Amino acid sequence: MKRFSQLVLKCMGWKTILSVDIPQKSVVCVAPHTSNWDFLYAKLYYSAIGGKPHFLMKKELFFFPMGYLIKAMGGIPVDRKNKKSLTAQMIEMFNSKKNFHLAVAPEGTRKKTSNWRTGFYYIAIGAKVPISLAHIDFRKKELGVSENFYPTGNEISDMDYIKKKYKDFIGKIPGNFSI
Repeated sequence: MKRFSQLVLKCMGWKTILSVDIPQKSVVCVAPHTSNWDFLYAKLYYSAIGGKPHFLMKKELFFFPMGYLIKAMGGIPVDRKNKKSLTAQMIEMFNSKKNFHLAVAPEGTRKKTSNWRTGFYYIAIGAKVPISLAHIDFRKKELGVSENFYPTGNEISDMDYIKKKYKDFIGKIPGNFSI
């Protein structure tokens, strides 16, 4: 699958950048997220670099037979009615695995928003793992991971730092991305 994904991206004119080693465990912050196409490109990228990230999806999408396919691709069903904190559930998952990468779009939507969700940040803190900063740039046709950021616990400062790392990237629908 790795070679196939590399070939597909190359044929489509995309470059893959991997500026850092990916640790055994990390929360992967993926931005900008402005289109449903982002998922496809991100999956191709991670396959091309030999990784298998997991991602969160509402449990209603895990119906037969699609549920099997989504789980095989790394999908984790989220029951939004569950009283247990999703952050706590993900920390437990990190603690129970030797290798685990959780890809999260911090905007939480494909629509324009300047209020990024911070769950990914608190998952990283609680699991004591870095945040791998991954980007999708449609202007340059570039996919990459540029840094493994270790959160300090100062949410405001850390989130400002993370957002600034994405300031030069352009999503498929540029008007939908804001930091």
